[in-house]
Amino acid sequence: MSNDPQMPETIDFAIIMTSGSDTPKRVASPFFLAATAAAMEMNVVVYFTGQGTLLLKKGEAAKTFPKEGGLSAKHFMDQALDNGAMFVACKASLDLNDIAPEDLEYEDMPMVGVAAAMPYLGMANKLVTF
Repeated sequence: MSNDPQMPETIDFAIIMTSGSDTPKRVASPFFLAATAAAMEMNVVVYFTGQGTLLLKKGEAAKTFPKEGGLSAKHFMDQALDNGAMFVACKASLDLNDIAPEDLEYEDMPMVGVAAAMPYLGMANKLVTF
């Protein structure tokens, strides 16, 4: 059970996103999975850590293309959010990548450390990493 009002009571599907704009071919699938699971009324959390937090910086996902001539990573991220997925950022990784809260593409996103994220990630029915 969550004691953080920003986090869901249960997590059906969690994605730990460690891939960023330096590995563009890896960034569409996690958000496609998140969008699909959320559309199926699952509680979905995407936890951004490491290089994954770079996608949260304003403008970065919009210029990251998993396929040349295809849709941007931002398109897939927005689709996941529109379907009800929740994004959570690792505070330490944001700091490591010099990303301030005002630099984030998405407002009001929870930013938590690994110790705070573990209870939420640990209660997920399914967890995948990218």
